[in-house]
Amino acid sequence: MPEKQKRSARKQAEPDLGILSSWLLFAVQRELFETMEREGFEKLGPRHGAVLAYLDEEGTRATDLAALSGQHKQVIGTLIDELVEAGCVERRPDPQDRRAKLIVPTEAGLERMRRSDAIMAAIERRYAKELGEEDYAQFKRAFTRIAQAARSRERA
Repeated sequence: MPEKQKRSARKQAEPDLGILSSWLLFAVQRELFETMEREGFEKLGPRHGAVLAYLDEEGTRATDLAALSGQHKQVIGTLIDELVEAGCVERRPDPQDRRAKLIVPTEAGLERMRRSDAIMAAIERRYAKELGEEDYAQFKRAFTRIAQAARSRERA
């Protein structure tokens, strides 16, 4: 009788969607944050992306950041505190609702956001070149549909 293959070996040989997603996520995060740090930006962790990835230039409410990122409001609040401390964002009254606060990027935060967008665009261009433009576009459409379906189930 053939020897049973270890689960870890099976997962390496035939990774499931969770494993593939994590490989991609961790590789992209590592490249993005290491590049930013090499270029002289203050070291932040990938968790700060839950705020910075969704932050509009004119500001965004913390509750909206929580909804967009899928993080709890308390987690977003802690991340905002850390980003305020790092000089990347500030809290301002929301002109639409004086009771609410907008999280607004500072000049340093805007510079960080612009540079991270450029790095992400370069990463995507590299993958598009490796796969071919058409295959990459097809992959991204399919991956987007899967991610959106997963988020819809999570919110239901």
